[in-house]
Amino acid sequence: MANRKRKMVLRCPVTEEERKLIEYKMSLVPTNQIGAYLRKMAIDGYIIYTDTTDIKKMNKELHAIGRNINQIAKRINQTSSIYREDIDELRERLQEIWHIQRTILSTLR
Repeated sequence: MANRKRKMVLRCPVTEEERKLIEYKMSLVPTNQIGAYLRKMAIDGYIIYTDTTDIKKMNKELHAIGRNINQIAKRINQTSSIYREDIDELRERLQEIWHIQRTILSTLR
């Protein structure tokens, strides 16, 4: 062990499923040594992170519109009439969603 080039040891417990996945991905590259594969992935590999903040914001707006529609439907069923303010509020919220969606799509280009 004194003559080893790599004297530091890293250990990482994995589940049986994770081990199988690592072995499968390792079979896609030309190596049979798990140590070499894991070293290469740890040093040169990369993680893809997707920021979903805008999508979460859009989902929140969609949920709010759904609540508004349910309240308006309940009011219509009770009173047999609809208020102009309710329709205007729905249109405003829908415009916000379209704006958020255009923002999301423009950042993906």
